[in-house]
Amino acid sequence: MLWLHRYNRVLAAVSLLLIAAGGLVTSTGSGLAVPDWPTTYGYFMYSFPLSGMVGGILYEHGHRLIASTVGLMTIVLAVWLTRIESRRWVRRLGWLVLAAVVAQGLLGGLTVLYFLPAPVSISHAGLAQIFFMLVVSLAVFTSPGWLNRYGRDAATMRDIISDTALRRLSILTPIVVYLQILVGATMRHTGAGLAIPDFPLTFGHVVPPTWDPGVAVHFAHRIGAVVVVGLVVALSAHVVARQQARVELVRPALLLLLVVLIQFTLGAWTVLSEKHVAINTAHVATGAVLFVTSVVMGLRVHRDRFDDRALSAPEAPIRSAVLTPHGSTGAGV
Repeated sequence: MLWLHRYNRVLAAVSLLLIAAGGLVTSTGSGLAVPDWPTTYGYFMYSFPLSGMVGGILYEHGHRLIASTVGLMTIVLAVWLTRIESRRWVRRLGWLVLAAVVAQGLLGGLTVLYFLPAPVSISHAGLAQIFFMLVVSLAVFTSPGWLNRYGRDAATMRDIISDTALRRLSILTPIVVYLQILVGATMRHTGAGLAIPDFPLTFGHVVPPTWDPGVAVHFAHRIGAVVVVGLVVALSAHVVARQQARVELVRPALLLLLVVLIQFTLGAWTVLSEKHVAINTAHVATGAVLFVTSVVMGLRVHRDRFDDRALSAPEAPIRSAVLTPHGSTGAGV
């Protein structure tokens, strides 16, 4: 199981690289640098000559190569889970991840074949984040800490279960972060990234004096950024104040604070730099890191809701003793 977990972490890292590469394609306007799919200028993907990988072709074809690597690695992951994983819901999640990467590849192809239609491009960006989140979640589910329930005894479990504010914030935060990512993807793929060209004001005002669809989605993204920062600060502060003894919660809480600060700065810098390619791409990748970090926090907070009895039946009595007073059924994902 340890080697599976390590493999999962490598897949998560390559998936983040894929998101960054996709962001680079959009930032450089290279989405149609390779006009055919699934071939590359008539070549089979892996036979395309390296000498041809220049300019936008380098970004777009490189993105395809990384995507195919992620796809192959996901097949290995799904099969590996099927062979050695005793928890049925984890095995099913492995195949769901594989279905997601196949759908993601098809959306990428449709994006090219239909000349970058905004709805398909936005869906492609949104599904990429879901896929990344699922891969990271599998890495959590196969980690030693998760399997050991982070060393929590019955009293600790009861304390976390009874912390209603923590439980709600840990669910709300990743949901809002993901919605913010979708708004950001809409802004990028509809060309609204500089619809409001100044920061922190909007055309010199707090609220835009004139409106059009581009200004509306851009302003919504800015408002969303403030809401995300507020939620992250509230969640992290609560963890540090109430659960400071739980290292598995404090670490992602502090990481969330750091990442959201970087992300907010990158968002402002993207506008002020007039969408500099490196800054714009870093903003996309950091948003993905923020999303999965908030998901990891949520999973760790709600560890009691996941059923591992197929993995370790002797632990079931402990789980029952912890959860029964709170009316939980111990249902899995």
